[in-house]
Amino acid sequence: MAKYDLKFLDATGDNSHIKCESVEDPDTGEEFICIASFNHGNTVVWLDKSTAIKFAKTLRTEINKIQD
Repeated sequence: MAKYDLKFLDATGDNSHIKCESVEDPDTGEEFICIASFNHGNTVVWLDKSTAIKFAKTLRTEINKIQD
C-alpha cells in the first residue's frame, strides 16, 4: 500500500494546514475520523462514523449554497 500524507492548505496563506485521517482507539477498537488544524493554536475534532456522515452531508449542502 502506498504511503502518503494528504494535507489541505488553510486559507490564511501562512504555513497552516488541515489534516483528516481515520484513527482506531487502541482501547476499544472503535474507529474515528480525526480532523486536525495545524496553525497558531492546534485544534482537533474527533467524529464517530455516523456523525462524520452527517457532517459530510451538511458540508455538501453548505458548498452548494455557495455555488448558487
